[in-house]
Amino acid sequence: MTSPSSPVHGARPPSPPPSPPPSYDFDTPVDRRGTWCTQWDYVQDRFGVPDLLPFTISDMDFETAPEILAALRERLDHGVLGYSRWRQDDFLSAIVHWYASRHATDVDPGSVVYAPSVVYQISRLLGLWSRPGDGVVAHTPMYDAFPKTVAAGGRQLRGCPLDDWAELERLLALPDTAVLLLCSPHNPTGRVWTAEELDRMARLCARHDVAVISDEIHSDLAYAPHVHRPWARHGGDGRWAVVTSASKSFNIPALTGSYGIIGDAPSRDAYLRQLKDADGLSSPAVLSLVGHIAAYRRGAPWLDALRVYLAGNLAMVADRLGEEFPRLGSQPPQAGYLAWLDLRPLGVDDAVLQRELVEVEKVAIMPGTAYGSPGRVRLNVGCPRSKAEAGVEALVRALRRVGNAN
Repeated sequence: MTSPSSPVHGARPPSPPPSPPPSYDFDTPVDRRGTWCTQWDYVQDRFGVPDLLPFTISDMDFETAPEILAALRERLDHGVLGYSRWRQDDFLSAIVHWYASRHATDVDPGSVVYAPSVVYQISRLLGLWSRPGDGVVAHTPMYDAFPKTVAAGGRQLRGCPLDDWAELERLLALPDTAVLLLCSPHNPTGRVWTAEELDRMARLCARHDVAVISDEIHSDLAYAPHVHRPWARHGGDGRWAVVTSASKSFNIPALTGSYGIIGDAPSRDAYLRQLKDADGLSSPAVLSLVGHIAAYRRGAPWLDALRVYLAGNLAMVADRLGEEFPRLGSQPPQAGYLAWLDLRPLGVDDAVLQRELVEVEKVAIMPGTAYGSPGRVRLNVGCPRSKAEAGVEALVRALRRVGNAN
């Protein structure tokens, strides 16, 4: 008998110990003031007061992955920033690789399209799959860009509460309903749809001949045990599109650029004709291509570390509010870095709370009314823990005062 320490004939030598995971710094604040930053430099546009500590627009206060920065520097060192192509193997294969490795989903590279932004894709697909006056269904509460985009296209927005399946079927069955505009994971609530829920939506849309546009820009930030499932696994042969970008998960929205997956060839061809011939946008932002390729080929370790950090921020928010206001029953969201906080059990007046936050605490936190849901706030904690803690403490102090006033 061989002892545990004896070599075994034919066995491979022991593997070397794995390298330690890269270390990334999410704690050190980065000063974004004076950089034309929407969240910091232009907070007065939305809140009427300058120099507030912002927890607002959904970008993060972290530097992007060093692997992305290195790739951008290398491309800039080349020195020529001319016209480029998105329909090339480096870009398309990076997307295919990402979906296979992160989402267990096979993507045909021929089904991928480019766009300058996710909202552009939504606008153009609504134009392709509906007519002015048609109905577009979306879940409430609702990402605030959806109503603007639908209204700008002359379509009718029809809101449906997240868990009201009877209402969803009623709206989809209306003869002039043309599109389900899905947010997956859902913004602002952070809801991750289950496979069963997505299958149910797919059956309803097929039954009523409704096209689906699935905005999946937060897909890389779903937290276990919740698993994001791309609509590409549920859409079948119907008219559907996934619209997304690496911009949220890797914090590169300033590079612009997004991509989509369009299920059927005629719709894809019509979309690309619009992109190229009508809008003149077929030449992409080359730094966006570089950023996406680097993110999807080399950025996974950074993203994994980020997810751990964000989960810690979100747990801190829920724990602190639970400690101070147990009846809120606060829980971290299932995805993203936006804490969606239901303050209705405290009987808080939205306008009074916002005055306290802005005028007294000097913080900017998005009111739920921006998403059609009074009595709630959306707190962006994609930031160093110290800033997230400052925001939560400001909210706690304001809620104490508003509660006493009531």
